[in-house]
Amino acid sequence: MTKDSSRRPYPLPDRIIEVIDDRQTGETLLDEALKMIKSSEPMGVGSWIDLMSGETWNVMKIGYQLKQVRERLAKGLVDKGVLRTEKKNFLLFDMATHPVADTRTKEEIVTRVLTLLSTRTSSIPPNALLKEGVQYRHLRAVCLVCAAYAASVLENALTRLNYDAREAAFSRCDDILAEFCVWPFGAAREVGSSGSTRRREGLSGGTSVDSVQELVKEVRKEQGDAEDLCLEIVAAVMEVYSRMDSLL
Repeated sequence: MTKDSSRRPYPLPDRIIEVIDDRQTGETLLDEALKMIKSSEPMGVGSWIDLMSGETWNVMKIGYQLKQVRERLAKGLVDKGVLRTEKKNFLLFDMATHPVADTRTKEEIVTRVLTLLSTRTSSIPPNALLKEGVQYRHLRAVCLVCAAYAASVLENALTRLNYDAREAAFSRCDDILAEFCVWPFGAAREVGSSGSTRRREGLSGGTSVDSVQELVKEVRKEQGDAEDLCLEIVAAVMEVYSRMDSLL
């Protein structure tokens, strides 16, 4: 996020972002996005998401759209050994499919999601997080469940739960998204605003609220006292996630 005191009156997705380190990450799509942001006119998170996803009416900027995203993501997971490539015949055509090759990795991710969203304690279980020593491990857990929720694939991980537990998990994810789609994190409760348009009414409370507040506290510890403009960008992305239903 560009360090400019005049940015604060603007909504999070409209605040200008800039690339401060253009070293290659090894992830093809991420490197392409960084290069594009680095070499283009300054824009906010909301504009970049619209352009890179192709959700724009501006024909002059259609070239910003990332191409073949699904296939390139699948290829990256194949290279990592998570997926494998198979050829299947669909009537007259042979098409490449990418079934799971490493079920352990998938199971680990699903377990982290289920543990975070179905815990009955106010503390965050270690099984919901990446291993000790990983930077921003609590914030990474937040990003995982919120991205899955916004992409409408969270339900795939929650099918193991019964109906009531599944609805409670969705509600907790709503609470998490509401607390992290504002800046600073956790300010939603302080100002009395949920921030999310996806909320399922009347399902969360008690232990759920306590665990979400504990998550906010742990993320603030990871952040430290200094203002981290990179994390403000995370909040801006979360704010876009919270509006996905209205956008669609």
